[in-house]
Amino acid sequence: MTLRGSLSHERYCAELLAETDRFRELVRTGDLAAKVPTCPAWTLSDLARHVGGAHRWAGVLVATRATENVEDDDVPLGDGPDGNDAAALDAWLAEGVEQTVGALREAGPEAEVWTWSPVRRTRFWARRMTHETAIHRADAALATDAGYELAPEVAADCLEEWLQLCALPEMAAEQGEGDDPLFGPGRSIHLHATDTPPELNAEWVLDLTGDRLVHRRSHEKAAVALRGPLTDLLMVLYRRLPADSDRVEVFGDRALLDLWLERASFE
Repeated sequence: MTLRGSLSHERYCAELLAETDRFRELVRTGDLAAKVPTCPAWTLSDLARHVGGAHRWAGVLVATRATENVEDDDVPLGDGPDGNDAAALDAWLAEGVEQTVGALREAGPEAEVWTWSPVRRTRFWARRMTHETAIHRADAALATDAGYELAPEVAADCLEEWLQLCALPEMAAEQGEGDDPLFGPGRSIHLHATDTPPELNAEWVLDLTGDRLVHRRSHEKAAVALRGPLTDLLMVLYRRLPADSDRVEVFGDRALLDLWLERASFE
């Protein structure tokens, strides 16, 4: 499987820094004890430590050209600073992402490194950490009642990556579990962004007629269609926005869409 993004390695590095800066702003100004509604077991402080820990973990993998997974206990300062001081947490986030981006830039996109995907290249981590941070910034925005916007080309690539990861064989096996069949004849989903220029080609068809997901960028009739602004489509797929939100529209087999959202996950 390709698992290749549409942005350059340097663009991912720049976006990772920018997304972290936006995330840090929410951490600095928000209530660190606030519950994160989309990650109900976490406070804003917990979310920040998760994001910063993921950055540092990926950074160690890349910097050491790891050939196998690195355990959390082997990531220096992976748990974050002691206490719950916003300034210390902010400085830790800033330092960690700078280290990770430095390692990514030094390595370039094609250096061999362990990943949990079939693609054992540093470009996987540049893309994955960018999108990981963007989605968790949405969580932080919900926890702090802040607005949330994402550049269209980043949102489209984030959605494309989500589909690529959901199509991995091990994910398909999990999606096929359960009493209600997800895959089968006539099962398809159309995603249609309503606020993007034609050149972005922000429409996808999720073909579920076989025994695993096959997707393509296309405008086609499907069993169910989800329409709305691109970022809102992304938030629905990541289950940060309910499909019955008035920000999106659903046409057709709503039960199929709900089943897909229930089964399709890689986090």
